[in-house]
Amino acid sequence: MEPVAADLLMALASGTAGAAGQNLWERLRALAQRSPARQPDAAQSDDTQGDGEPAVGELVVALDEDASDEQRAARLAEGLALRARQDPAFAEALTLWRREAEQLSTAPAGGGTQHQEISGGTQHNVVFTRDVHGSIDLG
Repeated sequence: MEPVAADLLMALASGTAGAAGQNLWERLRALAQRSPARQPDAAQSDDTQGDGEPAVGELVVALDEDASDEQRAARLAEGLALRARQDPAFAEALTLWRREAEQLSTAPAGGGTQHQEISGGTQHNVVFTRDVHGSIDLG
């Protein structure tokens, strides 16, 4: 399974994706806290995923504490992918969650990125903005 994009995780954790993003983040938190499906020969403890890696739930909490930390987001993305490889039920739930999260990130309002470009000639009084809540006075 391809890892969930770290920037998507950061947007959801920080709340920049709006109410729908917060809902998705809460759902990921709940998914991460579920007990992993155990294989008969699994000898790992509940607080690690194996190989000494922290459990996905701990990685979610860590990103929650600092949603702008790219390393925490990358570790969470890796942790989600690792757990998905180890737990087919988790992989299925994560795939559904990811599909919804990626649809949200491509929505015109809310999270995601933007690109603006001005080229050619001379421009005056150019303003770029996004998600304005209130009035703007350009006078």
